[in-house]
Amino acid sequence: MKKRLSIIIPAYNEEERIGKTLDRYCNFFEELKNKEVLDYEIVVVLNACKDRTAEVVKSYQKKFRSLKYLEYERGGKGFAIIEGFKYALNKKNELIGFVDADLATGPEVFYELVKNIKNYDGVITSRWKKDSIIKTEQTLLRKITSRGFNFLVRSILLLPYSDTQCGAKLFKRKAIEEVIDEIRAIQWAFDIDLLYKLKRRKFRIKEIPTIWEDKRGSKINIIKTPVKMFSSIIRLRFMYSPFKFIVRAYDKMPEGFKIHSW
Repeated sequence: MKKRLSIIIPAYNEEERIGKTLDRYCNFFEELKNKEVLDYEIVVVLNACKDRTAEVVKSYQKKFRSLKYLEYERGGKGFAIIEGFKYALNKKNELIGFVDADLATGPEVFYELVKNIKNYDGVITSRWKKDSIIKTEQTLLRKITSRGFNFLVRSILLLPYSDTQCGAKLFKRKAIEEVIDEIRAIQWAFDIDLLYKLKRRKFRIKEIPTIWEDKRGSKINIIKTPVKMFSSIIRLRFMYSPFKFIVRAYDKMPEGFKIHSW
């Protein structure tokens, strides 16, 4: 039975990389569609782009009818994905996922999520599973940061996943419908917020190995981003504890008195 699939691609100033990603993804899933394996749409969400990303996406839209785009003045990966979720839910699609714009995860790998979802509510990729293939060696600093951050996620939020930040995830419609109005993190901690809320609602999420290739042009600041994500973890944990009053009090403080933004 064919299922309707929405693949959301958040894009911020991706004029140099988005073309290759769309070419690979659209051609791959168009071939599957022609074989009646599934129907699909790819939704690029442009968030506060200052370059020619929109022009590139529009040029590919002329070639692929299943390619859509949304454009917003606001930024943030999480914000873009949430808007993509809302669009997909309005289209009544059964499977809704997202992937990074840099092609670190190829379409063949993303399709493994579709094949593995079965009786699960969601499937996510992990770079740290035993059978994962990492084509580009990460720097020692990035490895330490990634594994250290995952240790904090497991310890503080008790999430049982080896890699919450890998950029390819797929969920069934019902799971997204249940939590979309509760997600508050719209920056790099979006994935953690999403998975934490799904876990609290007892949704079953499977983690599978991936084939991953690091790409040049990353927008992540290796120092600032982990700090912001750590503060988001603490905030999320407090919100579901007797100490949630701390977060509420912090939110009411004047901006000038805040040390950093949660």
